[in-house]
Amino acid sequence: MLLEGKVVLVTGASKGIGAATARVLARHGAKVAVSYASGKERAEAVVAEIVAAGGVAMAVGGDVRDADSVLGLVEEVVGRFGRIDGLVNNAIGGDQHGTFANATWDGYQNMIDFGAKAVVNTIKAVQPHFRAQGGGSVVNIVTELWNMGSGDWSMYLAGKGAMVGISRSLAAELGPENIRVNMVAPGWMATETVDTSSDGSKGFAASLPLRRHGSADEIGNACVFFLSDLSTYCTGTYLPVCGGRITQLS
Repeated sequence: MLLEGKVVLVTGASKGIGAATARVLARHGAKVAVSYASGKERAEAVVAEIVAAGGVAMAVGGDVRDADSVLGLVEEVVGRFGRIDGLVNNAIGGDQHGTFANATWDGYQNMIDFGAKAVVNTIKAVQPHFRAQGGGSVVNIVTELWNMGSGDWSMYLAGKGAMVGISRSLAAELGPENIRVNMVAPGWMATETVDTSSDGSKGFAASLPLRRHGSADEIGNACVFFLSDLSTYCTGTYLPVCGGRITQLS
């Protein structure tokens, strides 16, 4: 129960890595705000799973790219639980993969909106609460591809690269307020949309040092570490969770 007594907001938590992270945080005792943009029914289903397992959670809707929407979202969480201790920035949507020839500026702008604007909005919204409580923890979900610089991902990396830069700068700037900003960099994780029995998936897993796909829960585990008191001396950290596909030296 590493997060007992803590309240954590997870954005983009109605499915995939976000939903898995919300469930993992709840298993460690956190009261979890499951944020969604349009997937209200999915978010409520995640909340129902958490509650059925003995946890505490709420679904909260809002567009993380809109500052006013985010302020309302955070106030709703604080109004329900009385405080907020942690933030996981996971939300993303729209086209992420494609050749430069087919990429549009709208595609780049959308990724920048999720990777930069949303992160700025959410951190600005929680910062006064963190400051009043004597600190807080932000975990930004980035990507292993930031290290690899893979082709056909320039739109995605425009946003995630911005997220890395913002994270590192804010770790330095907000550290004196005991607000920690860390990064978890997933590889290709096995979520509900991944067919791990396909030849492509099996081949990818076999190429990794650990010889298997990671589960979405393993991203949640990394978030638990950064949100808990186990990591009180960590800020600005970039943690690849990718089965050894990359290292800090890559």
